[in-house]
Amino acid sequence: MALSPPIRVLVAKPGLDGHDRGAKVIARALRDAGFEVIYTGIRQTPQTIAEAASQEDVEVVGLSIHSGAHLELFPQVLEALKAKGLADVVVVAGGVIPNEDRAALSAMGVAGIFGPGSSTREIVEFVRQSVQACRLSRRRPGRRAAPPESCA
Repeated sequence: MALSPPIRVLVAKPGLDGHDRGAKVIARALRDAGFEVIYTGIRQTPQTIAEAASQEDVEVVGLSIHSGAHLELFPQVLEALKAKGLADVVVVAGGVIPNEDRAALSAMGVAGIFGPGSSTREIVEFVRQSVQACRLSRRRPGRRAAPPESCA
């Protein structure tokens, strides 16, 4: 039986937000859990995030934000990913995201949203389960060509 390749995750800070401690904590937790993690650093544009995701062949993009610009920036990142043919990448978000904005982000295609107080274990398991579900759905014969919602 072949081993599954490690899960590849891109952690990015879109916009002008300079607070990166949380993103680095999550990147380290994912790495310690056996994932391959690429951290882009702060002040990334949606286009540079999508380009890095494409070049690094990731299955997950984690967006960290504390500036309050998530409703503006996240749709731009999702569009940039789609333009690169990466609509099936799992997108998760973390940071200071008001509860009233979560439904809108989910409707846009953000698979998981984690705020202050979320445990690294919870995030790691969510990412692992999301990717495993996506990998499984792609292997099943007769499945529809489009990825399941959890992969978009």
